[in-house]
Amino acid sequence: MKAKYINPFTDFGFKKIFGEEASKPLLIDFLNALLPLDDLIVDLSFKNTEQLGQTDADRKAIYDIYCENQNGEKFIVELQKAKQNYFRERTIYYSTFPIREQAEKGEWNYHLKAVYCVGILDFTFDDYESEPEKNEVLHTIKLKNQNGKTFYNKLTYIYLEMPNFKRLENELETRLDKWLYFIKHLEDFETIPTIFKDEVFTQAFEKAELAKFGQTERDNYESSLKVFRDNKAVYDYAKQTAYDDGKMEGQLVGKIEGIQLGKLEGIQVGKLEGIQVGKLEGIQVGKIEGKIEGKIEGKIEVAKALKNSGVSIDIIMLSTGMASDEIEKL
Repeated sequence: MKAKYINPFTDFGFKKIFGEEASKPLLIDFLNALLPLDDLIVDLSFKNTEQLGQTDADRKAIYDIYCENQNGEKFIVELQKAKQNYFRERTIYYSTFPIREQAEKGEWNYHLKAVYCVGILDFTFDDYESEPEKNEVLHTIKLKNQNGKTFYNKLTYIYLEMPNFKRLENELETRLDKWLYFIKHLEDFETIPTIFKDEVFTQAFEKAELAKFGQTERDNYESSLKVFRDNKAVYDYAKQTAYDDGKMEGQLVGKIEGIQLGKLEGIQVGKLEGIQVGKLEGIQVGKIEGKIEGKIEGKIEVAKALKNSGVSIDIIMLSTGMASDEIEKL
């Protein structure tokens, strides 16, 4: 069944909802849901999304949405569909352009307006080690000193990790909850949920309804949707491949690494007669370097070494993933 509404994670869909002149009330409402009450936006003006360096040799930045509020504060809003190298570095680099463009010729006291960089991410950072950070949706970052005190409060990075947003319709509490639910599930809606009956969301659904698009808009959206699906397929395949490799690595050597060969549920296995833990006849057990699949002979060599050292069949099966009858034949 064809979707009734656009996918907001496409370039076309995101800019259709938030990046057009008629979309200003929607963008203002969304940004105000992210900001403290004393920083609320009354009006916005869209600015050129292509920022050029000061010289021909400088790199340029192209934002999804770049706007300025009534106080001259700058807002960069980016939709990031797939993880890429140095994404955080890129947002920091982007923030330098609205900072530098405030410089005035001649005498200038360096008084700067605030800059906000907002990233809507269709992935998670996956590098937070502590709870609850790795499960949080909203991450707000400012420049702070070693004591956690804000050193400079006019540069703010806001990241929204959409995969971490898992609230159901009856669990939505804040305005931001509603916007995140809208963005995450828009393409799946067949009717407008009752929680979205106010004027702003009614306008958002009207802008997102495919039946109201002309042929040119529909063609542009279909093209943008194809790019989104192709990129997502590549990303999902790479993610699954990495998961499969990691799983196989865990079965083959990660088990030997994780199971101390000196212990297995309190059973002393004993020393492998000169074979160091982590090495089996020159084979590094602690490393596979990503190429596990297809190396059956390496697995057999590990099994042979363990068997010759008197290790039980059960432990060899657990360490190598081989069947007992295969091990018996060695």
